[in-house]
Amino acid sequence: MNSLSRRKFLKITGATVGAAAVITGSGKALFKGADKVNKKIVKGIKKIPTYCDVCFWKCGAIAYVKDGKLWKIEGNPKDPLSKGRLCPRGTGGVSAHYDPERLNSPLIRKKERGEEKWVAVTWGEALDYIAKKMNKIKEKYGPESMALFSHGVGGTFLKHTIKAFGSRNITAPSFAQCRGPRETGFELTFGDVVGSPERTDIKNSKCLVLIGSHLGENMHNTQVQEFAEAVEKGTSIIVVDPRFSVAASKAKYYLPIKPGTDIALLLAWMNVIVKEKLYDIDYVNKYGFGFEQFAAEISQYTPEWAYPETGIEPELIRTTAREMALYKPATLVHPGRHTTWYGDDTQRSRAIALLNALMGSWGRKGGFYLPYNYSVPKYKYPPYPKPEHEPVDNPNHKYPFAEGELLSTGIREATITGKPYPIKGWMVYATNLTQSLPNREETIKAIQNLDLLVVVDIIPSEIAGWADVVLPEVTYLERYDELNTASFRQSFISLRQPVVDAPGDQKPNWWIAKQLAERLGLEKYYPWKDIEEYLDTRLKGAGLSLNELKKKGVVTGPKEPIYFDEGIEPEFYTPSGKIEFYSLQLAEAGFDPVPKYKRPEQPPPGYFRLLFGRAPVHTFSKTQSYPLLHHQMEENVLWVNTDVAKRFGLKNGEYIKLKNTDGVISNKIKVYATERIRTDCVFMVHGFGQTSKQLKSTYLRGASDSQLITRYNTDPIMGGTGMNVNFVTFEWEV
Repeated sequence: MNSLSRRKFLKITGATVGAAAVITGSGKALFKGADKVNKKIVKGIKKIPTYCDVCFWKCGAIAYVKDGKLWKIEGNPKDPLSKGRLCPRGTGGVSAHYDPERLNSPLIRKKERGEEKWVAVTWGEALDYIAKKMNKIKEKYGPESMALFSHGVGGTFLKHTIKAFGSRNITAPSFAQCRGPRETGFELTFGDVVGSPERTDIKNSKCLVLIGSHLGENMHNTQVQEFAEAVEKGTSIIVVDPRFSVAASKAKYYLPIKPGTDIALLLAWMNVIVKEKLYDIDYVNKYGFGFEQFAAEISQYTPEWAYPETGIEPELIRTTAREMALYKPATLVHPGRHTTWYGDDTQRSRAIALLNALMGSWGRKGGFYLPYNYSVPKYKYPPYPKPEHEPVDNPNHKYPFAEGELLSTGIREATITGKPYPIKGWMVYATNLTQSLPNREETIKAIQNLDLLVVVDIIPSEIAGWADVVLPEVTYLERYDELNTASFRQSFISLRQPVVDAPGDQKPNWWIAKQLAERLGLEKYYPWKDIEEYLDTRLKGAGLSLNELKKKGVVTGPKEPIYFDEGIEPEFYTPSGKIEFYSLQLAEAGFDPVPKYKRPEQPPPGYFRLLFGRAPVHTFSKTQSYPLLHHQMEENVLWVNTDVAKRFGLKNGEYIKLKNTDGVISNKIKVYATERIRTDCVFMVHGFGQTSKQLKSTYLRGASDSQLITRYNTDPIMGGTGMNVNFVTFEWEV
């Protein structure tokens, strides 16, 4: 074997595509084609079903391969999620395959972490290096000192390998940095979570309430389709948001709330509904627990009390409360997705759950349905070794309701402090931790304490720049993955399968996980020859076959009742067996059994609360180098109220920088002066301002909200990180 020092010094990427080009209407080539991608060119058009991976929704899709080249992707009409339609990101996913900035071969770090200097190696060398390092960590610190950060279904087999290695320190930012407070708040109330995809019956709602939920910008396909149907049929829509979003433009009532005061509004709404006896009395009497204590607690929170806190006039609070009650139980107060805002997020989500309970919407048509999933037997593996230590993320159960999913920031903290025991190795799959975790400097500090950082990715993301080893994965269009059996209105199973060959020396995640396991002496945990054998074994246990699913892409189960009114026996997995208006669990743990409002910190003079969100054409930082999607949105902009812009002398379209209260200064960002946002906050789309020098198309394009999020409030109930607590002011370049 040649030594690393003698190997050719390489950049992290390699252009590997051929010469054919896709042309825009203006005649500009967006990306080159792949006339050399497939070893065997098949003339004509071939349609291959799969499911999308541009976001977590996993929509069923059909890929078109024309003369051996990937041509386009459409929704699979058999799929209950996509219903034959894909969002802009899904249709633009074709350019993931053609992205000229893709990782091309395994890399091992040559110099200091963060310098983005590597040498190219073979897969054997890279995996041998990782296995050797992991075994050293295991010998010195124990197997639990290896942690995995994984996002998406593609991490299934890497999780399997890490568990077989002896560690349970497996996490994803999607819990503590996204939906965790929502799931905890609803589970404390109803004994069950909202789930993914959300069990929201938007298409049958007669009144839809959106609180900071940006449907139409947050492009979760099924929900957006149903939202469009709701608008078309005249559903009463109430939108609460400091920013006049796309959803707000469709609303009957728009409430431009002061940021951070949502609980005050929710309490005032519930005060009106209970005081005027507008709630579903039969539903509450039959299924509710602790309603009298709840009613007594919220009696103090009148609309007049809420007005100076929220900025919403009392009569508008009363009017919208009555509007909700008018359409019960087909009133849906949407639970949201990204719910880590201010640090009291579990209680805010619980307040949303309680408002839904007053409407009688849980288990009812137009509210929240009972989801089903397709039953497919698991593959029979040997039992995993029993870890000697508990997971490292939540020592002494500091956050008592964080059970079930690990806290990514908890693993980061343990990596920094070495307590309760050291974490010395990270494997990071499909998540850009410098963008997804708050306080980037803490992430970098943790990385510097590691003996090993492995990043598995498709593009040279920022986190890859800090890696010891970078492993290039094939795109979702070039691989098999685990079966999709997500819970939904109707049970279904869908298959992801290769549509085209990878253009270079990239490998699928299952192959990487299996090869690494074999080098770690864990062969018994991979008794199957390849992924096709694994999938076929599981499918045969459900009376299906891989060949059948390769042709159909999607198989649906029988339609079953999804509402209480259809004969389902309601079950609430709470201690009382009912909907808990008053939570004894919270009271016993020292928390408020009914949500209380705590006034948020206010910005210093001349500063504004930084808010962030989504765009319909991008999935965070993941898609910004995809040529088609990059062409649609190359950078983000800063929403600033028109009056604020005039006061500070900001011109629409000019570039400025932002400075937060800790003195961190952002990259330049273009001003978007608009009346569609309050005067006390600014807004930008998340995921821009990337600092990976190897991603030339996205390098420093727009500003990074993550860079400015140096502070966060930790939810004491479940450990989520409230990140809407940073304040910024304007800086001009000299």
